Amino acid sequence: MKKIILFASGSGSNAEKIIRHCQENKNIEVVRVYTNNPTAKVIDRAKNLHIPAEIFNRQDFNDGKLADKILQDAPDLIVLAGFLWKFPETIIKNFPNKIINIHPALLPKYGGKGMYGMNVHQAVLDNKEMETGITIHYVNENYDEGAIIFQKSVTIEDCSTADEIADKIHILEHQYFPEVIEKLLT
Repeated sequence: MKKIILFASGSGSNAEKIIRHCQENKNIEVVRVYTNNPTAKVIDRAKNLHIPAEIFNRQDFNDGKLADKILQDAPDLIVLAGFLWKFPETIIKNFPNKIINIHPALLPKYGGKGMYGMNVHQAVLDNKEMETGITIHYVNENYDEGAIIFQKSVTIEDCSTADEIADKIHILEHQYFPEVIEKLLT
């Protein structure tokens, strides 16, 4: 049985899709969800799906306490699903090429600090891009610079708002993120 832990900071729609996908696959198990946001909707989503959710603060994240807990979980893969903090090098070094993230654009475009969620979609719209997409990549010590695992594009010529772009990106995320995770673990 392959074990996954998820990190999320917000609503957790991607985390829920991943959990549900893994619950249908008897070879992969989500063992825990970690969040840095005590009011994140991902907490309720995880609990409703019988997955333990744990809240942590920046000190635990940076001083090694959380790294120790992650080592106890012994995950085969750490998945960032809407997690906004930069991952500490101590955790990255303990799990080389075992931490992945999803980004709501076609990296290297629209990546880096501050480029997440609606910030990305608005920048894509402002630059009058004809397409955008998702990038699933390994996490390294820099924002959005890890090796690319998978990209999928979508045309946005018919989109006139950042919300319309976000809707198209969510469809791609929900379809492809669980599938890519499964392929990485088999």
